[in-house]
Amino acid sequence: MRLADRVQVNVNNVASLARQIVRGSKSNEILMHSIRNFAMQEHAIENSEANLKKLQLLSVHLGYQHDSVLRSAQQLEEVKEQVRAMQR
Repeated sequence: MRLADRVQVNVNNVASLARQIVRGSKSNEILMHSIRNFAMQEHAIENSEANLKKLQLLSVHLGYQHDSVLRSAQQLEEVKEQVRAMQR
């Protein structure tokens, strides 16, 4: 399930909860508590999304570095072969 879908489900659940709470006793207190929790959850989701984007970028950069290390290792083997050929 995509992050946006999960957020939409949470919004719908909070709206449903809010409707039920308004009908019950102590509705304002419980509603404010729910809103506070929802706001904290929304912030956590935004932070998670930002962290995922950073991790994706890091993954790309690690791939570049991996390719660079492989090329360097290959070139090192070629240089070793050239040195062996010169020593003969």
